[in-house]
Parts: sequence; structure tokens; C-alpha cells
Amino acid sequence: MTKRVYTAIGLMSGTSLDGVDAAIIRTDGEQFVETGAWTTHPYPELLRDGLRTVLGQKERTSALADVEHRLTVHHIDTVSKLLEENRVTNSKIDIIGFHGHTVTHLPKQRFTWQIGDAEMLAEACGIDVVTDFRLADVAAGGQGAPFAPLYHRALLDSAEPVAILNLGGVANVTWIEGDRLIAFDTGPGNALIDDWVARHNRGRFDESGDFARIGTVDRRIVEATLAKPYFGASPPKSLDRQDFDLSGVDALSFEDGAATLTAITVGGVQAARAHFPASVTRWLVTGGGRLNAYMMACLVEGLGVAVAPVEEAGWQGDALEAQAFGYLAVRSLRGLPLSLPSTTGVPKALTGGRRIRSVAT
Repeated sequence: MTKRVYTAIGLMSGTSLDGVDAAIIRTDGEQFVETGAWTTHPYPELLRDGLRTVLGQKERTSALADVEHRLTVHHIDTVSKLLEENRVTNSKIDIIGFHGHTVTHLPKQRFTWQIGDAEMLAEACGIDVVTDFRLADVAAGGQGAPFAPLYHRALLDSAEPVAILNLGGVANVTWIEGDRLIAFDTGPGNALIDDWVARHNRGRFDESGDFARIGTVDRRIVEATLAKPYFGASPPKSLDRQDFDLSGVDALSFEDGAATLTAITVGGVQAARAHFPASVTRWLVTGGGRLNAYMMACLVEGLGVAVAPVEEAGWQGDALEAQAFGYLAVRSLRGLPLSLPSTTGVPKALTGGRRIRSVAT
């Protein structure tokens, strides 16, 4: 019997705090995936600053409620932008996958919190919404992250081991060999580098790694960071954006700090290889970090195998995470698993998500 194909919009607000990505895909939630239009809607500075102020919170406050409202409005505007630019009516969209924005992630305490008003989004867009993707996983004892591996598997047809590295605010990896999957966070991604650049009023990020390129790496700091228990711990494992900070590099010059933080990100990726069941033949890199030419060069040198942006596989790197949550929204509608024991440590393959029906339906 032919499986129904859904048209979904996926939305993603990542730990880099840069904005909302939105993407349209058609999928049956299994092996059929047809990617379509996508867009990115950067955060205005005031909203980005507001999100920073609520990171780490575990209780709702009036300030957090205000940030959540503005965040949701930004998502609504992003959906409108995507539909208008591509002349698509909301009636053509079956479901929106709404991840929200993670403010706190403490899986050992069985707590993860992604803010965003799904009811408001569904009503404004006139489209049903699936939200709360991670809650069931964490409640069952899983890490609640990473959540894109099943989408990676749907896209990739390779009998040889391959690693898909997402260099977002936090870095994570999916190891794939055929139907076998392992996934976990490798360590800091771009978040600490971005914070360092912003602290020194040199912009929002180290474009192309130009600051790090002229700095000198403090190897003692890198080695001390990579000696922390997290890097040696066996997966599944995941991180909160707040699990690492800039205290270790405070005494360094601006350029040396950028170089050292970049080396920590690369070192975490190198350490991840110890947890792979088999060595990989290539790394495909997504997330903003793939645009950092210096970091990519360091990965090539440090990993010793082919390293390339996911565009070389025909994927859309800027849309990939958003597409993943459109795909997962369809899986949620069909009652299919969103996470596996090998990706988050959940006791068994587990579905999840919560459907919010729009007034229009």
C-alpha cells in the first residue's frame, strides 16, 4: 500500500541564536523525502539579547514570557515569509514542525525546555503544529538530543561508515553505517567562539575563522578542557549551551582566545572518533561552522579523512535542521519513533511530539 506523503514546514531556532530557519519538505516520514523551498529569518538584536537573558532558566517569569511571545511572533513571520516568497498557500501545508528555542537542557534531571507558543503559531498560520519533540524522550530517561539522526539516515544511502557533523552552537555527530545509527554531542560548537567575539565587540561571529587564524592556540587550555569527563564518557550523551564557558580563556588575547576556542571545538570532534563502532571514510559538515574556512581546514588536518560541507552530498546545509523537524513532525503524526536507544539512550524506540490543531482545521 502506498504511504501518504505529507507536505510539512520545519522550523528551527538553534543554539547559535542567529535566527529561525524554515523549510518545506514532502515526505512519508520514512524513506521518501523531497526537499523544497527554505528561508532564514535572522533575529533582531533585541530578541537575540532577550534569548540570552533567559538561557538556563527553569521557571516561567514575566520576562521569559515576553521573550517567548516575541520569539513566537518571529516564527510566525518566518512562516509567512516562506509561504509568500514561494507563492504557497497555507492550505497546501499539512503540518508545521515547531522545535521552539532551547533555554535549558538537563537530561540527567529529566528536564528540557524549549520555549515557544505552539497554540499561537497554529492559530496565526492556520496550520496544525507538532511541538514538544524532546519531552517524551527525556521523561523516559533519554538524552533528548540529538534529534536529527533519523532524518540523516533517510537522506543518506551509504554502506560505508559516514559521520555527519553539525557545527551549531553545540556540536553533534551522527555516525551512520547502513541502518546503524549512533549520535551524540561532541562538545562546544560555535557558541563559545561567538560569545568571545561579541564580548570583545568584534561582531557576532568569527567569519571564516579570520580571527582564530592569526592567533596562537594555548595547548594547555585545550588539553585541560578535553580532559573533562564529558569527552571520555560513552554515548549517548548531550550538552546544554551553558555547560561550557569562557573562563578558561579569559586571560588570553582576543586572537589567541579565538584560536584556542576553535581548537577546543575541533578537539571535541576528534575525541568523538573513539566512540564510533568503526572508522568513517568521510565527514559531512552542516551548521554555521561549515562556513568557517579555518575551522574546516583544522578538521581536515585533525581528522585525516575527507571532510566536506553537506552541499557536496546535494543537501542544503542552511535548511537541514529545519527540514529534520518537518520530517519528524510527519513521523509524529504517523506514530513512528523520533529517537532510538543508540541516538539518545532512550530505553526503546520512542515516538513523541504534541499536535496542536489550528482553528482552520
